[in-house]
Amino acid sequence: MLGLDASSKTTENLLRTGELVLNLPSPAQVNAVDRLAKLTGTHPVPGPKQMRGYSHEKNKFEIAGLTAVPSETITPPRALECPVQMEEVLSAGHNLMDDHEQWRGALKVFEVRIQRVHVHPSILMEGTSNRIDPDKWNPLIMSFQKFYGLGQGQIHPSRLGEIPESTYLSPDVARAQSVKSMTA
Repeated sequence: MLGLDASSKTTENLLRTGELVLNLPSPAQVNAVDRLAKLTGTHPVPGPKQMRGYSHEKNKFEIAGLTAVPSETITPPRALECPVQMEEVLSAGHNLMDDHEQWRGALKVFEVRIQRVHVHPSILMEGTSNRIDPDKWNPLIMSFQKFYGLGQGQIHPSRLGEIPESTYLSPDVARAQSVKSMTA
């Protein structure tokens, strides 16, 4: 399941072709990922993204410093440097928050099917050709607009963190304001 902004180029391409590659970076690719922050392939830049300081960029692989390599089962290319790359096809798509006038049509949820998985040999379990060793795989994780690996602490600041969090708030946030901290 993937949740995407309905106005993104990724969403447009997925709906048009029914295909995508999900590249999973490690902390080694954090600078490449952050170079893509606040960029969109959509031209002109949609209003909400303009408000958040995004700009149009067609050549994202070049900007990120990543190498595009052909996929084996679909048309979109993979990012060679990412330790895990998944070729996927669209199975189903749905609107999210259709019950709210302001957000209706703004968010999409997609069910995708994985066609092929490419894994760097350095993160495979010893003696296997198709099992990732969780002690070797350290994915790059974004949590609350900050980058982390599986180790302790933030590994790199994100330019997305410069965008005021309030610009992302939906009506659900206001409804959730009554959340209380959990105690033992």
